[in-house]
Amino acid sequence: MFIPLYDSNRLRHIRLQYVTFGLIAINVIAYFVTSLGSEEFMTAAVLGLGYIPSVVHDLAELSPDLVIIPEQLSYLTYSFLHGDILHLGGNMLFLWVFGDNVEDALGHLRFLVFYLLCAAAGAFLHGLIIPDSETPLIGASGAIAGIVVAYLMLYPRVKVWVLAFGRIPLRIPAWIPLVLWVVFQFVMIGFGGDDEISWAAHVGGIVAGAVLVLVLRRRDVPLLAEAEVPAPAPAEADRGDASGTADQKPVEPQPTPRWGRQ
Repeated sequence: MFIPLYDSNRLRHIRLQYVTFGLIAINVIAYFVTSLGSEEFMTAAVLGLGYIPSVVHDLAELSPDLVIIPEQLSYLTYSFLHGDILHLGGNMLFLWVFGDNVEDALGHLRFLVFYLLCAAAGAFLHGLIIPDSETPLIGASGAIAGIVVAYLMLYPRVKVWVLAFGRIPLRIPAWIPLVLWVVFQFVMIGFGGDDEISWAAHVGGIVAGAVLVLVLRRRDVPLLAEAEVPAPAPAEADRGDASGTADQKPVEPQPTPRWGRQ
């Protein structure tokens, strides 16, 4: 429906969103490491690192030669694997556009915790709904869903550039595409949809993100911020005294230079 492209929301508390960059890098590296190997290697990685509800709930057992990590860690590791380049690209685009400002609002470490907990919540709800499933769950969508709802709660009026229906560029308030996206996830989990998409993981991430942003955001970061934050007023020293006449030294006339640089 809407593909996010860019927002005009500047950073206010951090200089560089290096956790966001790091998460994107890990996801991209994980994708190419698994996809450039043989089909058997990728299958083993997905089974060994993906979240399999029946295995986690002790309803099935993974072959010993496929066990890579303790099964409980798959609540996190699944979110760094992707099935194809479109799956990866869609999730990383949302992380690129919205992740930096959520990281700015939470701080680096708390943003990382937020991201991982939203991923875990997505897997948890997925497994709660279909505990006997033997299909591995992979993808960062649960974590991304948490970021989307956090951005919606923090900066609903910030203008974002989107492609409507994948082709029409629009600059609109963030709440329009993000509310529609969130509602769509709940509709799809209620009425069913593409069996290859875990709508439960999306909803789990949304619920976790909505709760966690209330707890983890900086104390001076409000909810539902204005679209534009006004620039700070100049210091009194820069404005002179109360009457508006600052003490100034007379300017001596200077000779005209023969050359200069602008």
